[in-house]
Amino acid sequence: MEEEQKSPRRSIHRKSSRVFLKEKQFRPEFHGQLKGEERTDKLWKLMAEYLDSDLITIQKSIVSHVEYTLARTRFNFDNLSCYRATAFSVRDRLIESWNDSQQIFTASDNKRVYYISLEYLLGRLLKNNLYNIDLEKDYKEALSDLGFKLEDLYEEEINPALGNGGLGRLAACYLDSLATLEYPGWGYGIRYDYGMFRQKIIKGYQVELPDYWLIQQNPWEIERSDVAYDIYFGGHVESVYEGGREKRNWIPAENIIAMAYDTPISGYRTFNTINLRLWRSRPANEFDFSSFNTGDYFEAVKSRQEAELITSVLYPNDLTYSGKELRLRQQYFFCSATIQDVIRRFLKKGHKWDELPSKVAIQLNDTHPTLAIPEMLRILIDLYDLDPIYSWKLVQKVFAYTNHTIFPEAMEKWPIELFQKLFPRHLEIIYSINFQFMQEIQKRYENESEDRKNHLL
Repeated sequence: MEEEQKSPRRSIHRKSSRVFLKEKQFRPEFHGQLKGEERTDKLWKLMAEYLDSDLITIQKSIVSHVEYTLARTRFNFDNLSCYRATAFSVRDRLIESWNDSQQIFTASDNKRVYYISLEYLLGRLLKNNLYNIDLEKDYKEALSDLGFKLEDLYEEEINPALGNGGLGRLAACYLDSLATLEYPGWGYGIRYDYGMFRQKIIKGYQVELPDYWLIQQNPWEIERSDVAYDIYFGGHVESVYEGGREKRNWIPAENIIAMAYDTPISGYRTFNTINLRLWRSRPANEFDFSSFNTGDYFEAVKSRQEAELITSVLYPNDLTYSGKELRLRQQYFFCSATIQDVIRRFLKKGHKWDELPSKVAIQLNDTHPTLAIPEMLRILIDLYDLDPIYSWKLVQKVFAYTNHTIFPEAMEKWPIELFQKLFPRHLEIIYSINFQFMQEIQKRYENESEDRKNHLL
């Protein structure tokens, strides 16, 4: 009997409902990972079981978060604090499955799919997560016993201002499906501070106001201050000679930081829980003391303000030159951070570059993330010294792209001088892609006038 209790669940698939977890359930073991240390063995034992889902355990979890996470007392326990504590309680259960899912993905070493989208229209997460893990009735009863209505708590949640319309809703649905069908998938996007806008009618007219959805903080996200990447802009490209051959070296003029925030995405009636990783822009240099000491207080925080602009608003107005530049910076920012993260995870397993297409699939949601393609090429060629032709063959097998409309306004175009200003090395790479593409077209068509219609530039 003792041997059976030690045997963990080997699959992330749940054949019955979450009520099944009211019995003792053991989390999967991953042999060969950090074994042999006394402290590690102790951790394995302490974290061997999933959280119980009985009435008392749920209530204790909620009350514990009220006091220890929110630092509230029993005399200051309103609907908002109860919603947040309940969300943290549900998130605890998601994190268990989330951590185990990621470990299973890593151990199985299957091909991973990465969905890159500029927007995600997730909707309110408390109701969706409780429904997916089949604990809505249990939490409703537990909260009723504490004097709260679950329906009232649903109304306390602010919709995450991460998407605007059909494109964002589609992206959210794809993540739901990936989790439910138990695919090893991740989503990548931007953590907007203000979303797009919220509407208010004043004297019969619509007034657009910032949608500061983070004013109550977001209980579903996990800040990953240890996951951050340098993002570069501007500068120029130099030729250097190494090993008797020419290499192109990008000397950027600006540097900001992309920091990760993770949100667990639950699957319907499955332990499989995938990840939505959103990037927030941070300055490489937070504060200029020399400017501050000379009384130039605006200059002292200028770099911070400029960096944070990138993830402030979804779809900044691009009718002005500065708006176009901000939107282009925004798109490259999250593409670069995402590609760096994907390559880091691929190399962490010790794979060879030939294996990249068999281990990584990247789906681009519309035109906004297409800069991910030249960015991956830049990283492979410039940072890992791979052959350009070989790199292009790899990249072609990794990326897939969906365009949702043929309206001209949806087919993004950027002035070459602006692109040259921000991404001089990427423009060289795009010229190279265009050259190879036109060579392929010329092999198919003899009429040169028809060829010119297909130019990328």
